[in-house]
Amino acid sequence: MEKVNRRTTLKLMGMGAALLVTGGRSLAQQAPTADQLVKGKNPKLIVLSQRPIVLETPYDLLASNPERTSKEILYIRNNVDLPGYNTVEGTSLDGWQVEVGGLVDKPFTFEAKELLSLPQHEVTMVLQCSGNGRSLYQPRTSGNPWKRGGVGNVTFRGIRLKDLLSARGVKLGDKAYFITAHASRQGNAPEFVRSVPIQALENALLALSMNGEPLPAVHGGPVRLVFPGYFEVNNVKWVEKIEFTEAENTTAEQMPRYRVPAIPNTHLPFLPQEPGKTYPYGFQNSRPNWLVTLNSFIFAPLEGQTVEGPYVRIEGVAFNDGIVPIVSVEVSTNGGRTWHQAELERKEKSFGWVRWRATVYLRPGEREVMARAWDAAGRSQPIDGNIAWNERGYEYSGVMRVKFTVA
Repeated sequence: MEKVNRRTTLKLMGMGAALLVTGGRSLAQQAPTADQLVKGKNPKLIVLSQRPIVLETPYDLLASNPERTSKEILYIRNNVDLPGYNTVEGTSLDGWQVEVGGLVDKPFTFEAKELLSLPQHEVTMVLQCSGNGRSLYQPRTSGNPWKRGGVGNVTFRGIRLKDLLSARGVKLGDKAYFITAHASRQGNAPEFVRSVPIQALENALLALSMNGEPLPAVHGGPVRLVFPGYFEVNNVKWVEKIEFTEAENTTAEQMPRYRVPAIPNTHLPFLPQEPGKTYPYGFQNSRPNWLVTLNSFIFAPLEGQTVEGPYVRIEGVAFNDGIVPIVSVEVSTNGGRTWHQAELERKEKSFGWVRWRATVYLRPGEREVMARAWDAAGRSQPIDGNIAWNERGYEYSGVMRVKFTVA
């Protein structure tokens, strides 16, 4: 075997270094950070999908902003990508048109900038992907492996859809049972359509801004049709067509996606499934992910933290669909045998989340705390969230548990 001299060794070392650099660059190219995918996003956001863009907010980042979720850290769950819209900056209203039709007496088209001359309204609401918490289901379900960071609390501002209809003198047909919204298909974007019940018209907003700034392009700017109290998928971004229809639309985002099993003609929230099994989804034996499920999150202490005792402050947020108020949040430090009442920030109806806090006495050592919310309709969270297991992992609302150390 030929002896490797010093010159050859250095040459091989140089080649190895070059390969490492090239390989490192290649790996970096394969795994872009959130800010590289969407201009203006916090680079700490977790990339679940590059196309369409899906970014999760790290839980500690979500918890450190308990009042409002800024555009820089707000999660993204896009089903389509519009060319040039991957930025948190706003986009021009000029030239953006929206068609309104279906079961109305006078179909019409309006330009987005016309909305600026109509009365503006604000709503603070929870925006949440219906797959948030999906990774907590066992066994694993399909879809992006969301933990708990597919949620945010934001304020939209815009024009009520019913006010626009009134200003135009438009009346709905007797069989207008659903509002069906279509997203823009510019750049050959795939079709995205969602239908919600006509009752959602009461609070429907054509949003032009978010958190006091022009609506970010990546979050649906310049115009997004917002339904407070509904899961995010129903809040159609880049809306360009609104129809009033007799039935739900039949595209993939309405059936079979974004649905959970249900017993026909009942008011049960879901039909328990044997985990791991598939289900023959149909319009009659399932329901869409419409209204946000009651939930509560613990923002402090965080998992794995060490805190000073013996009196420990526990705090977090709770939210529901906004139909009735959150009336109680309970905290348990003994695995659910007993519960302490937390103090609520407010008890009126709200589409936004409600902050809560409690102080508990805990001896030093490793501890676990649980939290569950109740609302005025008597709804609460299951101790075992897996009871609602469904093969796509929607609507997780199980009681949250956090383990930490008391010093």
